[in-house]
Formats: sequence, structure tokens, C-alpha cells
Amino acid sequence: HEQEHRWETMVPRAMLFAMVALALTTGIAAANDKHLVKDTVTVGNGEYDASLFIVIPCVFSMLFAVYLYWRVSLISIEKRDGADQVCFDELKMCHETVKTGAGAFLWAEYTVCAVFTVVFGAIILVMTARLPDPNMPGEVIWDWKFGGLTLASFIVGSFTSIVSGYIGMTVAVYANARTTISAKKDGEAGWRESFNCAFRAGGVMGFSLCSISLVILYLLCIIYKEILTDKGETDYKKLFECVAGYGLGGSSIAMFGRVGGGIFTKAADVGADLSGKVIGVGDGKKLDEDSPYNPGVIADNVGDNVGDVAGMGSDLFGSFGEASCAAMLIGSASIAIEEGGWSALVFPLFISSAGIIVCLLVSFIATDLMPVVKEEDIETALKIQLFVTSLGMTVALFFISTIVLPAQMDIQGVAQPVTPLCLYACACAGLWGGCAIGFITEYYTSHSYQPVRDVARAAETGAATNIIYGLALGYQSAIIPVCIISVIIFLSVKFAGMYGVAVAALGMLSTLSTCLAIDVYGPISDNAGGIAEMCEMDASVRDKTDALDAAGNTTAAIGKGFAIGSAALVSLALFGAFVTRVSADPSGKMSALAGDVNLLSPIVFASLIFGAMVPYWFSAMTMKSVGEAANAMVKEVARQWAEIPGLSDSAGLDFHERQEWRAQGRQLVKPDYQTCIAIATTASLREMVPPGALVILTPIIVGTLFGVEAVCGLLTGAVASSVQLAISMSNTGGAWDNAKKYTEKGELNGWFAFRDGSPIDQASFEAAAEANHGNACMVQKSKYGSTEKEVSIKEWLEGLEKSDPTRYNKIMAGDEAVMTVDGRKCIYAGKKSVPHSAVVVGDTVGDPLKDTSGPALNIVMKLMAIISVVFADFFMSINSGNGIFISGEIMTM
Repeated sequence: HEQEHRWETMVPRAMLFAMVALALTTGIAAANDKHLVKDTVTVGNGEYDASLFIVIPCVFSMLFAVYLYWRVSLISIEKRDGADQVCFDELKMCHETVKTGAGAFLWAEYTVCAVFTVVFGAIILVMTARLPDPNMPGEVIWDWKFGGLTLASFIVGSFTSIVSGYIGMTVAVYANARTTISAKKDGEAGWRESFNCAFRAGGVMGFSLCSISLVILYLLCIIYKEILTDKGETDYKKLFECVAGYGLGGSSIAMFGRVGGGIFTKAADVGADLSGKVIGVGDGKKLDEDSPYNPGVIADNVGDNVGDVAGMGSDLFGSFGEASCAAMLIGSASIAIEEGGWSALVFPLFISSAGIIVCLLVSFIATDLMPVVKEEDIETALKIQLFVTSLGMTVALFFISTIVLPAQMDIQGVAQPVTPLCLYACACAGLWGGCAIGFITEYYTSHSYQPVRDVARAAETGAATNIIYGLALGYQSAIIPVCIISVIIFLSVKFAGMYGVAVAALGMLSTLSTCLAIDVYGPISDNAGGIAEMCEMDASVRDKTDALDAAGNTTAAIGKGFAIGSAALVSLALFGAFVTRVSADPSGKMSALAGDVNLLSPIVFASLIFGAMVPYWFSAMTMKSVGEAANAMVKEVARQWAEIPGLSDSAGLDFHERQEWRAQGRQLVKPDYQTCIAIATTASLREMVPPGALVILTPIIVGTLFGVEAVCGLLTGAVASSVQLAISMSNTGGAWDNAKKYTEKGELNGWFAFRDGSPIDQASFEAAAEANHGNACMVQKSKYGSTEKEVSIKEWLEGLEKSDPTRYNKIMAGDEAVMTVDGRKCIYAGKKSVPHSAVVVGDTVGDPLKDTSGPALNIVMKLMAIISVVFADFFMSINSGNGIFISGEIMTM
């Protein structure tokens, strides 16, 4: 153990020293001879400098991801001395079943994605090879080299997105059981090791995804630079237009990953919730969603990995790729940036590389410098990790901006010259604006704050009022984030045009390694809790995993705020890249858009209204898909409870009764998990195609038929609508979810008065409830022989269920009061009560909002925009950009 501990402390210190040395060496070299650096950029084109600063941090990041994986692998899932063999056998079975189910789903999903890549790739090849003739307005030329390069970058982006999702799913599945085992340890060791296991596993995905995606994009740029250089001259505009296919490939796969994974996970989650908590197994007996006798439980845990991890990884990879491509494409239109050399052109990649360095340098805060030793430390450690990363990035961005960029730049749409400090301000606005959006999202979705508590208390009068409050919260929660996004956009466009917006998006995504680690930590903790429940481990284990999961829900809300904010900025940056492409006219014979779009143009305004409708159409399709799949899941669960002999009897037993059965040698019947997994898989693969086709084909059809002005209106409407809808959907669902968790903790106990005809002073009652609520206010007295002692409400109800089932059912139905310690008559509002059923209904309604439609809307706005960028020249080749129906107002000279 001493040798193992020595290695565990030596390796991170060595890596930390190496990264500090790398950062200092690069900074000192630049500071000592800034003119030499500028000389190299100008004369040597800066390729060596860029390669050094981009590739080396990526290599370190990959090695660090391997190190983190090794640390997680040190935790064995084999039985230890003194451990319960049955418990460990169950754990290994659950772990293997989830692993097999997740792998099977991803294989099936990625098979569909591979077919899509081939078919859509052929369309890309043909359509991007068709270009408007710069010398003959209205004529067309075919450039198969351009089409082939765009196709190649699309395939590379698709493959990288698949790899990103697969890595995330693999490491999440690998770590979930190990987190459960770590939580079995007593005291501070259990808290520290279970948190570190989940967080390090998240770090594996964060650092591997960022480094792999960055280095592949940079190598693609290097290769295309060599291909497109002729007689010492490089067409950088064409280079980055071809590279834009990389972002398209990533976003296309992300669309299927988010939609398919989202349908799978929420069909399973809603099915398991409704079957166990609302419908039950008969005689008033209800199950937790993670009960091993709930047939949908494994599918639910599989869904956490394929939707919340693999889909999210592909989504954020797409954001990175699209923001980088948009920034480089817009930057290539600036003569000053092009003259600044290769380093200035790939400045957006410098931001991401610096982000990797900063995230790696501060990654030890949560696990080593401020280790978690109790429940209260979890959320604090995660927030400090994110804050310090953002603070470090603020410093790094200053040096990157002032060293790499030219002193002044002329950028389209900006009257005055743009300085490096202007772009530094844009990046910082995106970085801290993302933090602000994230923490505002947390305020509206965490039960630590009043909004979610109000939603939970609305369940006193049933599910309807709970849902009404949740919807109102979601709409209200969009106000401040949208205002922040608007301010970021205004400042960025004012300082540096659309290039500034792209840099702001990259600033928001610069802490992606840390954000991904925190995001993936949540589903791993959720899975760990599910496994602990399925294996019927001690309550102390589930208490730890529940606390980890609760903190994960909070940080997930912050991550969703980042994702939505960055998606809005990325989409606007891509819109700027699209306008840049269609405004360029080397011949001077076509006026194109000249950088401006007339909002009062009939085709633009009509397309704007249509574009604003597309996110609602998309959401309707995805939500209906979840509803249909969940309906099939509930029916299958009901069938198994009715038809599998002994299953409903086994499910209706509590933990102690099942232990007695085992001691007597009686057989407990387990459900058929695989059928539920198959239902979710089939439904998700079938239902993910129509929404994906809607998003992909809409801009292509609109651009082909009605021209580039219609596409401008379409994108504007889609982005404006998607942002509002994504924020309200995600926050509404998150609020309902945490209102359920708040109720299950027993925090509503003491708030709801029992009406027996006696007058109640509502103001006095609420004041008393404010001072005295939760499970602690319902401590009951119970007789043990001749003595009487106080027991918790949970323990008292467990005893009452056995001794007096009729009274127990009346209390759960709200037909009998429970006395509080301060003498008030209240309705019991904990697990399995009527208010609990109401919040479960709200939670199940919110599941597809926050985990299927809401997150997928991020990709809707990005994917429509990147498709428009990639096919811009094709649109311009049709009647000079006016479309087949000549609907636009672009005139030829």
C-alpha cells in the first residue's frame, strides 16, 4: 500500500512539474524575443511555433488521460476479505449487463451513423464541388478537388465524433461499479475515494476528447495547407472552407447521438419511474426506479451512459469543431490576419490549446489539494475547480492574444482597426458570460434555492400545479441568460465583428476539459447509486452515491448553461462565416450580400418566421418519440410483473424481507432486463432518423429553392427560437427533477397541513414550517417492549407497514395526519406519498425536456448553420444565389 501511495503522489507531481515547465518555457521564450517570434511568424509562416504550442499540450493531455484511467483501474471490483460474496456477484452482474447493453446500443447506433456518413458524404462531394464561375455570372464550374477535400474533412469529423462518444461511454461504464465499491469504505476515505473515482473518470473523457479533437483538426489544417499551396501561395479561404466539413461531420454524428441516446435514456427512465413509483406492483406497493426487481432498471442505467455521456461528448466536440472552423474561416477574410502568418490564422486553436494547459495545471485541486471528506465538500470542490480554471484561463488568454495576433487587424463589419486586446475582451466576455449563465442555471434548477422549492411545494395540490409552476420557472429562467448572451454578442460584434463572436464562443469553450470532467462525473455517480440500490448495499453506500449524484445534478445544470450559451455563440459565428462566404465575389460582377441582410425583404422575413418554427417541429418529434417508447416500456414492465411467476411477489418485498427469504433458501425471481433494453434500442434507432433528417435537409432545401437570403432568415429564426426553447426546456426539466429529489429527501414534511375541519392560521403554520420541517420534524415514538423511544419517520413507517398496513396506506394516501414534534398535524410528503407521486409525474414530464429535446436543440441551431456554411457555394451557384425560384434580391452586374 505504501508503494502504491508513493506512485499515486509521484506521478501527478511529475506531470504538474512538466506542464509548468512547458508553460514557463513557452512564455519566457516569447517574452525574451517577441520580435523573433513575430519574425518567425512572418518569414517562416509560424508553422513551427503553432505546431509546438498546439501538439505538445495535446500529447501531455492524452498521457494525463491515460494516467487518470490507470488511477481508476487500481480499484478492483473483485470480492475483498470480509465482503458479502452475494453482493459482489450482483455488482459484477449489474456492471457487465450495463456494459453489454451500452456497447450493443452504441454499435447499433454507430452502424446507422456509418451508413449515413457514406450516403451524406456522396451528397457533400457532389454539391460542394459545384461552384459559381467567378468569371461568368450565372455559370457553374465543377471543382472535384474542393469537393473531395470537404468530403475528407467531413469523414474525419464524423469518425472523431464517434471516437469521442465511445471513449466517454467506455470510461463511464468502467468507473460506475468502481465508484460504488469506493463508497463502501467508511468515513472520510469513502467520500474521498468515491468522489475521486468518478471525477477522474470524467477527466479521462475531458482531456482525451479535447486533445484528440484539437490535434486532429490541426493536422487536417496542416495537410490541407500543403495540398492547397501552389508556387508558395496558399488560398487560406479555400483551405478553411474545406476544413469546415470537420465541424459538419462532428455535429451530424452528435445529432444522432443526442437524439438517439436521449430517446433511449428517457424512454427507459420514464418507463422505470412510472412503473415503479406511480403504478406500482399492486396492493399499494411501489418500487424505486433503481430496484433490481424493476425490469426497466438496467435500461435506465444503460441510458445514462449512451445519452448523458456519449451523446454529450459528441455534442461538445461538435461545438469545439464548429467554433474553431467558423473563427478560422472568418479570420482568413482579414488581410492583416493572413499577413500575420500561420500562427495568427490558427489563433482559435491556440485558445483551445491554452485551455488544455490551464485545465491540466489545476486539475488536482478537487482530488488532491482540496479532497472531499464529507458531503458538504462535494459541490464546493467542483465549483472551485471550475472557478479557478476560468481564472487561470483569463490570464492565459491575455498572453495568447498579445503574442500571437498582429498589432492591428481590419475585420469585415468593424469600422476601426481591431487590436489583440479587443479579441481578448471578446474571449473573456464569452468565458465569464458562460460562468454566469451556468450559475444562473444552477439557481433555477438546484433545490438549494427557492425556485425549485416552490415547485416542489406546489405538489400539495397535485401534479397539475407542480407542472404549472415548473413551466413558469423555465420561462422565467430564460430571461437573464438571454440578456447575458445578448450583451456578449453586442460587445463582440462591436469590438471585432463576427470574428469576435467566434472568439467569444471559443472563450466559453476554453475550459472544456474541466467542464466535461464535471459533466461526466454526474452520470457516473448516478449509475453508481443505481448499482448500489440494485445490489441492495448498506444505506451508507447509497447515501454517499446520492450525495455525489445530487452535486452532479447541480454541476450538470451549470454544464447545460455552458452548452446552450456556447451553442448560441457558435451558431451566430457560423452565420457570420456563411455571410462571409456568400459575400465574397472575386470577379466583382455579382453584388452578393455585400455583408448585409435586409430583414424587410419578403423572403428573409418569411424564412425567419419559418426558421423560428423548426425547433418546435423538432421538439414535437423527439418528445413524441420518447412518449411512444416509454409507453411500450411501461406495458412491458406490467406484462413481466403479471406473467413472470413470482416476480411481483419478489418485487413487493422490502430489503429485510428479501434477506429473510434468502436465509430460508427461497428463490427470488429477477426480471427480464434484456427485453426492456431491446425496446429502448429499437425505438431510439427508429425514431432518431426523422428529426435528424428535418434538421439536415431544411437548410439544403431552403437554400436550393429560395437562395442564400432565405437561408439567412432561416438561421436567424432558428437560432433565436432554439436558444429560448433550449433554456426553458432544460431548466423546467431540471427543476422538476430536483423537486423530486427534494421531496425524496423528506424536505416537504411539515409544510402541508392536514385538514380535519379545525381552523388553521396559514401564516402561522407556514412560519412554523419554515422553522421546523423535513424528516427531523416528524420524529415518532415507538414502543420496544416496555420502553418507548424516538425513531425516525422512515423507520417508524417501515414498522407500521408490517404491523398495520391499513393505517400505513391511509397515511401514504394523505387520509391520516402525522404529528410533528412541535404539535402540528401534517400530511406525510416523503417517498411513496401522494405529493411524491405528483412530483414524480412532473419529473417524468420533464425528463424528455431536459435530456432529449432541450440538449438536442443546441445541435439543431449549430448543425443548420454549419450545413449552410459548407453548402454556401452550391447555393450561390443556383441563379447567382437567388435559388431555383429566384426568390432573392441578389442582382448580377
